[in-house]
Amino acid sequence: MNTIPALVLTDFYKTDHRRQFPDGTTTVYSNFTPRGSRIADIDHVVFFGLQYFVMEYLQRRFTETFFAVPKEQAVGAYRRRLDTSLGKGAVPMDHVEALHDLGHLPLRIKALPEGTRVPMQVPTHTIENTDPRFAWLTNFIETMMSAVVWGPCTAATIANRYRRVFEHWAKQTGSPREFVPWQGHDFSFRGMYGIEAACVSGAGHLLSFTGTDTIPAIDFLEQYYGADSERELIGGSVPATEHAVMCAGGKETEIETYRRLLTTVYPRGIVSVVSDTWDFFRVITDLLPALKREILARDGKLVIRPDSGDPVAILVGDPAAPAGSPERAGLIELLWQQFGGSTTKEGYRVLDPHVGAIYGDSITLERQQAILQGLAHKGFASCNVVLGIGSYTYQHVTRDTFGFAMKATFCTVNGEDREIYKQPRTDSKKNSHRGLIAVRRDERGELRAHFPVTRAEEASRTNLLEPVFENGKLLRTQTLAGIRAIVERELTS
Repeated sequence: MNTIPALVLTDFYKTDHRRQFPDGTTTVYSNFTPRGSRIADIDHVVFFGLQYFVMEYLQRRFTETFFAVPKEQAVGAYRRRLDTSLGKGAVPMDHVEALHDLGHLPLRIKALPEGTRVPMQVPTHTIENTDPRFAWLTNFIETMMSAVVWGPCTAATIANRYRRVFEHWAKQTGSPREFVPWQGHDFSFRGMYGIEAACVSGAGHLLSFTGTDTIPAIDFLEQYYGADSERELIGGSVPATEHAVMCAGGKETEIETYRRLLTTVYPRGIVSVVSDTWDFFRVITDLLPALKREILARDGKLVIRPDSGDPVAILVGDPAAPAGSPERAGLIELLWQQFGGSTTKEGYRVLDPHVGAIYGDSITLERQQAILQGLAHKGFASCNVVLGIGSYTYQHVTRDTFGFAMKATFCTVNGEDREIYKQPRTDSKKNSHRGLIAVRRDERGELRAHFPVTRAEEASRTNLLEPVFENGKLLRTQTLAGIRAIVERELTS
C-alpha cells in the first residue's frame, strides 16, 4: 500500500476534470464540511486527522512515489494505469508532466485547530490551488483527503460523546474526575477494516481517553502528532486474561486459575479476568467469596470482566429475574454485598478498591447511558465501571454518519471570480456553501461559517481557518498534548 503511486489515489472520474473545467479556469476553491449528524445528541464533530493526511499523503507519498521518481517513470506509471483502464490516450499527460516539473503540490490548505468541536455546516478546512496552471489539482485530491480524514474525525467525535456522558455521571454521583479518562477503553482493533483504520480511529479515541488496547495508535500519535510516551501518558492498559487462558486452566479448577493469577502471576497491581467462560454468576457468588481473603490482601485490584449477555442487565441487574437472584442484583450490587466500599459526598456507593468491573462487549452510546443511569438509580457511583468501546462503535459508521463532504464553492475563469454552489431540489441536505468562506465565533462563542466573503475577509486574521499547508510545506504543527488541551477546554461547551 505504501508504494502505490499517490496520483492513483483518486477516482477515475477525477482524472480528466482538468479538461472539463471551462477554458481559462485558474482557481478552484473547496471546503471540507460535516453537513449533518445521524447520531442523536451529537451536533458537533471533533476535527482530527488533517495533519496526518498532509504529512503522510501530500508530503511523504507524493514525494516518494512521484516527485522523487524520474519523470518518465512517474508519469509512465500514471499513464499505464489510465491507458489500461480508460483506453489508450484517453487522458493526456501534459498536466501531470507539468506538475512533476514544478516539484511540489501547488495547494494551500487552511484549517481550524485540530481538537476543535465544530458545528454541523461549518467547514473544518478549505483548499485551493496556488498556481493558475493547476486549478484541476484542488478537487483531484478530494477522494484521498475524504477517505483519510472523515474516519479520525468520526472516531474522535464519538469518543468525545462517550467522554461527555462519563463526565456528566461523574459529576452527578461524585466520582473522581481523574478516573473518567480511563472509563472508556478502546477494544476495537481486531474489528476494524485494516491497520490504518485501527490506527487513526484508535488515535481519535485517545483524544478523549487514555485507556486502549490498540497499541499502534500510540505509535501513530508519536509519529504524526509529536507525542512521546516516555514523557506523557498517551495510552495505557492492564494485564488481562482471555477465554483461552481460562479454558486451559480447566472448568473444574477455575478457582485455582483465579488464585494463581492473583497470588503468583500478579500478586500486586490491576489484573482483569474474563469471568463468563462457563458460569458467570457462579464465579461471582461462589468463587469470589472463597477468594475474598486473597483479594483483600493484594496491593491491587481484581477487575471482573463479563463478556456476554445484555451488558445493562449484567452490570445493573435484570428486573425480570426472580427476586433475590444474582441476576436480579447484577454484578455491581453483588460485589458491594461481598466487599463493601465507601460513599461519595453526594451519597453514592463506590466499591472497595480491591475490586472493579469492566464490560467490553456490544457497548453503545445508548447502553452506556442506560448503565450509568441504572447504577445511579440504585445508588452506585459511575466510577464502579469501565466500558470497553469496540468495533461496533468505531466501524459501524460511514462518511455519511456526519455527512462529511468536500465541495467547490469558488473559482476564477478568465479573470472572472465566480461564486459557485450546488442546491439540488431533490435533497436540501446536500446544499453547499457559496463563494469564499470565513469561520468566526459568534457572541456566544459558537463557530459560524460566513459566506460569501471577499478575498480580503477570507485572508484576514479574523478568519479562524489558519494556513496549515502551502506549496508542499507544513505550516502548522499540533501535538497530542495541545489537541487534548483543546478537547478538555471544550468539554464544558
